[in-house]
Amino acid sequence: MQTMTTAEYLHFLNDKPRTAKLATVRADGSPHVAPIWFAMDGDVLVFMTGADTLKGKSIRRDGRVSLCVDDDTPPYSYVLFEGRASIAKPSQDEFLAWSTRIAARYMGEALAASYGARNAVEGELLIRVAPIKIIAHAGIAD
Repeated sequence: MQTMTTAEYLHFLNDKPRTAKLATVRADGSPHVAPIWFAMDGDVLVFMTGADTLKGKSIRRDGRVSLCVDDDTPPYSYVLFEGRASIAKPSQDEFLAWSTRIAARYMGEALAASYGARNAVEGELLIRVAPIKIIAHAGIAD
């Protein structure tokens, strides 16, 4: 097993569309985990969620989050990403641009515009998570 450098874990997060598993804190203090689509803005992880989802409500109340992005094929790798989520206040053009960028990553360029428009709507939140702690390992089974 090897610890990834910053360049290596950023490459891992950017190189292909893996889902992140987002952990948030419920109002009663218990954890909640859900898969999300994301894109990176430098070292900041960006994703979208509905304001009225459990994720959205939890982030508005308590911005502490953890994410895990993994490669589930041998020799296995993962990045654990801990940080504080903030709700961005983008212009509609910037909101649509992020929504389309995330959609392109997971659905491909041919469907990016339609998915981007579908998701850049009232009631959706654009979330940015700056890292506080990163744990990244590659070659777990080596």
